[in-house]
Amino acid sequence: MSEELLINVTPQETRVATVENGMLMEVWIERVQKLGLVGTIFQGVVKRVLPGMEAAFVDIGLDKAAFLHVSDLAGAVQINDNGEKVSVSISRLLKEGQQIAVQVIKDPLGTKGARVTSVLTAPSRFLVMMPSESNIGVSVKIESEEERERLRSIVSEMREDESCGYIVRTAAEGVECDAIKSDMRYLAKVWAGLQARQKTAKPGEVIFHDLPLVLRTLRDIRGASTERIRIDSRETFRNSVAFSEEYVPELVNCIEHYPGERPIFDLHGIEDEIDRALNKKVLLKSGGYLIIDQTESMTTVDVNTGAFVGRNNLEETIFKTNLEAAQAIARQLRLRNLGGIIIIDFIDMQIVEHRRQVLRALEKALEKDHAKTQVSDVSSLGLVEMTRKRTRESLEQVLCSECPVCSGRGTTKTVETVGFEVTREIIRQVRQFDIESVTVLASTELVDWFTEERSDDLALLEDFVDVPIRWQGENFYMREQYDVVLK
Repeated sequence: MSEELLINVTPQETRVATVENGMLMEVWIERVQKLGLVGTIFQGVVKRVLPGMEAAFVDIGLDKAAFLHVSDLAGAVQINDNGEKVSVSISRLLKEGQQIAVQVIKDPLGTKGARVTSVLTAPSRFLVMMPSESNIGVSVKIESEEERERLRSIVSEMREDESCGYIVRTAAEGVECDAIKSDMRYLAKVWAGLQARQKTAKPGEVIFHDLPLVLRTLRDIRGASTERIRIDSRETFRNSVAFSEEYVPELVNCIEHYPGERPIFDLHGIEDEIDRALNKKVLLKSGGYLIIDQTESMTTVDVNTGAFVGRNNLEETIFKTNLEAAQAIARQLRLRNLGGIIIIDFIDMQIVEHRRQVLRALEKALEKDHAKTQVSDVSSLGLVEMTRKRTRESLEQVLCSECPVCSGRGTTKTVETVGFEVTREIIRQVRQFDIESVTVLASTELVDWFTEERSDDLALLEDFVDVPIRWQGENFYMREQYDVVLK
């Protein structure tokens, strides 16, 4: 698999696209006015403690208070006199008005504030430092047990403070101990600076901020599959080379400056791919299609055969459509950055072996995903339930806002429905007040429908209320907007 990164930089926005074998797989967008907060450490103030939920709301200087659950609170699990682990109530650990350093683990999403933890961490190229933990973990992506033990022993021997824990990242697979030791020294400096800032920080101030998007991407690149990194900003190119020379030397030769007049995101039709990723419908090469619906609580994916009729029999047609859909779904989850609960409605398959193969195809396609996923078996209703770790907003949430016409419903009322609403409102007002005339301000579409297509109904309405009705079309009114003015 060949992988290429295309990086588009403007003063207001940075975009990073991951292209695998010529196909767009991921897009990351960071805007100056709306930087991602995951990994940022704030000095917060506890606003409310909710013992019934075992949670607290912490003011970190954002519009909405952050949510801190007891499971994300340092010291929530303690060892009693018998050597047993016991959970401590959040009301014993936190009080209203108490200052506490917290780290964002989930950006604010929709109506929800950020989710935070008091178990602070600091990431580097190969390690994640956990000063409040003592254990040493190794990424599950490193499958070799021998390599896992080698890395665990290196970190264990080199750490100076045994009360400080580490997580060994996937990028550390196969690296020499000197590189890991260098990372540990770097993290020690970061942590020392963080502690110094915490002592003088005021509530709502940032104590630690992760690297900007481009440098964070370079730091987190895993494996040797990345062949080329093209950047269309000369300044960002220089900064990236300098950063790579110090922290990721194996990437230096891969980084190129793109001076072309053609926009860099036009090289693989990325702009068009991004636009398609905002549509509900995803066409499959066979003629089938997916319908992807994203809601606040979950995402649903419906698989349909569409125009694909197959060559042999119905079961074989369904099987092939589902196999192709499994690959497409894994790609769309990454491309759209969909997270949380995901329900997939594959086309019903009668043969058990076909179900197993489709599920295996989905799991195999998800192995390339950087986000943690968990897939369940096919349910009795033929649905596949899965989760994908969600930390940042989806592509749709970043690029789109609620429709002002339908208010997010996805549909609008018909002209006829709105017309009958206006009729009922006129009758209601006439019966309630003693009036001489009525003026209706509405969209030109609604006025034309009433005065042209339903002119007979309009005459009957005037006879019924015994009041003259004047209609005035307003170009800036949406279909569902209207005002009934009495005189």
